[in-house]
Amino acid sequence: MHSMARITAIGTYVPERVLANSDLEAMVDTSDEWIVRRTGIRERRVAGEDEYTSDLCIKAVENLTARYHKDLTDVDFIVVCTVTPDYRFPGTACRIQERFGIRRAGAVDLNATCAGFVYGLHMANALIASGMHRKVLVVAGETLTKITDYTDRTTCILFGDGAGAVLVESGTHEQESGFLGFYLNSKGEGGKHVYCSGLSQKMGDLRLTATGKIVQNGREVYKWAVTAVPEGIRTLTGDSGWPLDKVDWLIPHSANLRMIESICEKSGFPMERTLYSVEHFGNTSSASIPLALDLGLKEGRVKTGDILLLYGFGGGLVEAGALVRWVL
Repeated sequence: MHSMARITAIGTYVPERVLANSDLEAMVDTSDEWIVRRTGIRERRVAGEDEYTSDLCIKAVENLTARYHKDLTDVDFIVVCTVTPDYRFPGTACRIQERFGIRRAGAVDLNATCAGFVYGLHMANALIASGMHRKVLVVAGETLTKITDYTDRTTCILFGDGAGAVLVESGTHEQESGFLGFYLNSKGEGGKHVYCSGLSQKMGDLRLTATGKIVQNGREVYKWAVTAVPEGIRTLTGDSGWPLDKVDWLIPHSANLRMIESICEKSGFPMERTLYSVEHFGNTSSASIPLALDLGLKEGRVKTGDILLLYGFGGGLVEAGALVRWVL
């Protein structure tokens, strides 16, 4: 890849309200011990009644600007990765454009479920590599608790709310590229295993459950992920020329800690060099990777020059991996 695109700033935000496993014990037939054993999740964050995805995204971008003192007025493209936009339209990206007074920018929402953030990076890299754009704001935000069925004990224990944002800028040819390789793949026939629909409609031969809440066949999604992700990691590292032993940190989508452990085992990658956000934030879909990356930065684990392997996977079914050189 000849792109000089690189991540130059990051910010994150999670809502203040904590929903602990003990709170869920009072809502459905479950226990803290069972949830931790099966998922590794101890608590998750919940947006307020009048707090929406754009609010979380805006606070993540505010966190980015406060930490890195970045001027966003000359951003020329905004991508918001989300499955829980404020409205069917207008797009959430336009809410961000307005809030930060960005005068001339494309603004688009992207739905690639839990792979959304990596898809957003892929798009930003392509826009900059093509020479069409120079400064792209990629934001991933979700308010999944608003579409979670709190009577379904198999799904309500999983999901939380949060947001992450990065700035992707073009660099000079003397600077090292921040992006070393991508791998994207999809398997539409598995779409029926995890979906959200408010309409009485069909997907192929399946009549969907039209509750407007997340419906998931966790067993099928798990089986697919623990096979597809290690295969994708092998393809990405093989095609990019960056073998797995040169990767400093693996940052997979934080769906479930047991799933991450299985992916590491099958990939031959050490769990102690894997970053995740699932323990305290739950499954935040597209936001889980930037949240995990930022935790790694704040803990002093991720350092300048580190090679990161980001890997998102989820409803669609879609998957996306990116090898990133951390240049901050």
